Amino acid sequence: MLFLQEIMEQALANFKSVFDGDLFYDVLHKGIYATDASVYRKLPLAVAYPKSTQAIQQLIQFATQNKTSLIPRTAGTSLAGQCVGDGIVVDVSKYFTEIISLDTAAKTVTVQPGVIRDELNMFLAAHGLFFGPNTSTSNRCMIGGMVGNNSSGTTSIQYGVTRDKVVGLTTLLSNGEEVHFKPLSKAAFITKTKLDSLEGLIYKTLYEALSPEVVQEEIRKEFPKPEIHRRNTGYAIDSLLDTAVFSNSEKQINICSLLCGSEGTLAFTTEITLQLNELPPPHTAMVAAHYNSLKNCLNDVNRVMEHQLHTCELMDDVILACTAKNKKYESYRYFVEGTPKALLLLELKATTEVELEKQSNALLQTLSTSGLSYATPVLRGEGIKMALELRKAGLGLLGNMVGDRKAVACIEDTAVALPDLPHFINEFSDLMERYDQQAVYYAHAGAGELHLRPILNLKKRQDVDFFRKITTEVALLTKKYKGSFSGEHGDGIVRAEFLPMLIGANNYALLRRIKYTFDPNNIFNPGKIVDAFKMDESLRYEIDREEPVIETLLNFNDSEGILRLAEKCNGSGDCRKSPEAGGAMCPSYHATKNEKDTTRARANALREVLTNNEAVNKFNSKELKEVFDLCLSCKACASECPSNVDIASVKAEFLYQYQKANGVSKADAFFANSSKHYKLASKFPKLVNWAFQKPFVSNWIKKNKGIARERSLPNISIKSFSKLLQEATYQEYIEKNKLYLFVDEFSNYLEANIAQDSFELLVGLGYNVGVVTHLDSARALLSKGFLTAAKQHANNNIDYLKELISENNPLIGIEPSAILGFRDEFLRLADNVEAATVISKNTFLIEEFLASEIEKGHITASQFTSEKKQIKIHTHCHQKALSNQKVTFDILNLPKNYTPTIIPAGCCGMAGSFGYEKAHYELSMQIGELKLLPAVRKSAENTLIAANGTSCRHQIKDGTGRDALHPVTILRRALL
Repeated sequence: MLFLQEIMEQALANFKSVFDGDLFYDVLHKGIYATDASVYRKLPLAVAYPKSTQAIQQLIQFATQNKTSLIPRTAGTSLAGQCVGDGIVVDVSKYFTEIISLDTAAKTVTVQPGVIRDELNMFLAAHGLFFGPNTSTSNRCMIGGMVGNNSSGTTSIQYGVTRDKVVGLTTLLSNGEEVHFKPLSKAAFITKTKLDSLEGLIYKTLYEALSPEVVQEEIRKEFPKPEIHRRNTGYAIDSLLDTAVFSNSEKQINICSLLCGSEGTLAFTTEITLQLNELPPPHTAMVAAHYNSLKNCLNDVNRVMEHQLHTCELMDDVILACTAKNKKYESYRYFVEGTPKALLLLELKATTEVELEKQSNALLQTLSTSGLSYATPVLRGEGIKMALELRKAGLGLLGNMVGDRKAVACIEDTAVALPDLPHFINEFSDLMERYDQQAVYYAHAGAGELHLRPILNLKKRQDVDFFRKITTEVALLTKKYKGSFSGEHGDGIVRAEFLPMLIGANNYALLRRIKYTFDPNNIFNPGKIVDAFKMDESLRYEIDREEPVIETLLNFNDSEGILRLAEKCNGSGDCRKSPEAGGAMCPSYHATKNEKDTTRARANALREVLTNNEAVNKFNSKELKEVFDLCLSCKACASECPSNVDIASVKAEFLYQYQKANGVSKADAFFANSSKHYKLASKFPKLVNWAFQKPFVSNWIKKNKGIARERSLPNISIKSFSKLLQEATYQEYIEKNKLYLFVDEFSNYLEANIAQDSFELLVGLGYNVGVVTHLDSARALLSKGFLTAAKQHANNNIDYLKELISENNPLIGIEPSAILGFRDEFLRLADNVEAATVISKNTFLIEEFLASEIEKGHITASQFTSEKKQIKIHTHCHQKALSNQKVTFDILNLPKNYTPTIIPAGCCGMAGSFGYEKAHYELSMQIGELKLLPAVRKSAENTLIAANGTSCRHQIKDGTGRDALHPVTILRRALL
């Protein structure tokens, strides 16, 4: 066995030298590609990123010669295990991303499979067109994956499913032959059957197999009801029957219908031509119908579907409960009244407001007449987007369940005819009760499809047995109603095993014949659709294993330990969204487009290592070192990841544990202890600044400490704020409650002017300000994994502040990364957790405090200038993750003639010492150039640039030459 492995590795090494793309067969890449968003894990032979069609042909030849397989993959968010296998995973998401052509007259577009659905629609919007199918993963899912799964989404009731939109496919067959599939007349089809090629054999086989009337009758008898539009049950041979080739229909035949939903098992797609729609009507309203029971909700579906709805989506109370605990989505619940057992989100669109009002009133009247709902708020504008995002987050939010019991994707894709839906769900609920299950219900009620999930612990044999039994019984129930066991998520591993029962033995034999005509050597994604892998094998976790005990310095009890924190990642891939989708997660992936640099990959790698590493120190892993290297600790994953997989905290713990075994570099020690260096330098600020400006000295420092030559070194304040405060005399104000200004080490020693502005602004506004300058935020220590020292600082801070800070005496901070540590890492570090919790609840970013006071009317525009100013705002990543950007906007919007706008950028790329380091400088600038730096350059010279992070201001200066100001400085200058 070992000998064969060595032979294969040599074959891969030889292939890599000629392959037109990137090929990896190291432990790290194989581990992070062993899973998708399903419950399965299969370690691949290798991972390939082809750069051209010729590269895929090379892969086909290699797979054939070496008797292995190819598993096509784009974003890897498949729920049924389509993207896992023991062959070569072929990831086209990095290089096959071109929008090739657009025909506005025909309303068609041709794209490569790695084009992201939402980005395609951003491109099409300027032409008044869009691609209709809309999955919950639309900001990262790719057209190739949508074709492979025949994706549907929230809009299918108006715009159909992906199969309806695929006009043409350019593919590579299993012999490397390039074939373009498109609509054909009967005569053209017959001509194709005479070709002396694999393409000809495919057309001939389909013609011979599907022509007999008895075969067609069997297909119509056993396949799902034709009115069920969402169906991915096996290969869509039923879609070929109503064409000119096999019936009296005048409709042309298109083999794309067969390939769509085939999960990459028949051919490898390189180009896709899609039929587009005109943009939806511009005026939109949404009725959010609330129900006290799921039964009432389902009984209203048929009624509301009599209206011209564009969306009819359901959420149950389990999903809603998840949103209540999520940092990002809690505010999106603004429209929820009481505690509904279920919600229906009913979206209407019209060309005029008058028509929209008419539609809304008619829908509300229907709901009123039925009397089943108890509240029907009407949402408009941004509120609709928030409600839909709440629903779309369902998949990821389910992964946020703490512990080993998870909502498992296995029966979540059933679709039945609308009249059958209430009866089907009643029987399904009875079935769940028999297994003592509280199932989760959400998704596309208007299309007869609900994502129904049992909650199971697949680490335990009993629940794995339930996994099979429940899936089997629901498959039988679906068959009873002649429904589709897979509506839009695909058969994959989890459902393909049931196809013989679902469509009958004869039809299944027909599918096998088609598969092996297309792919006689079974190189394309084997184990899916036909000859399926067992649905209860190759699971992510070893059954009944003894759970590894992982000791950590940071407290991860909120996730039941660091391993279960990693296991919360269900693979939904929110971290793969592009910068255009908004948010900060995940900045390194935004720049590199490598799966290795996603939050998901880091969680997967951590799970793999902590589970399988036999070393005493499980963190002593070169794979973990590599996968965490480009993590900027921006904290975006702590809030933007629906499962709240806080990789920044994990990285700090990893570095701490890794350094135990491998020691600490001089550069890391230098950066970790930077506050000590600042304090020392502040004794000789003029000398230090002079030295920093001398190329010989600064270059020596940079070389010695691993700092990029291109970086400027920070200036030391001529007088620290501590000294300024000692020398100054300020009038005390006692009209308002006392607050404490936390002057962190950055503000004290590097930018004392900002600390001074903060103090003078608060005093000038009438606040009695106590100042804390002697405490260290431990931010630099945390970033480098120096957790023992960080813990000491955290405890010192808490011991000092516990008697001072309360609801009436809050702690206010200037630098987001420093002050927000009290609300984040200090809760994981503190010995006195109770005191740390009290302090955390009364700790605020200075913008948060000022915005709150403005809202209370304690601060008014009359206290500030009426001068006109244009301001562009960039906020720190930790603020985006642990607070919000609006507070900064609000305080700068207070002066009546100030016009602030927020730059829609993610991370600046600097991230403390990360951007200083020679090894990371190039990536740091790439991240900055994604959005922030170009936006600053485009701003008029007289536009103020506001940035509240010291790293952000440094990045802006180095990247654009512009000086950015802290928002407090801008407001201080505006104070009358």
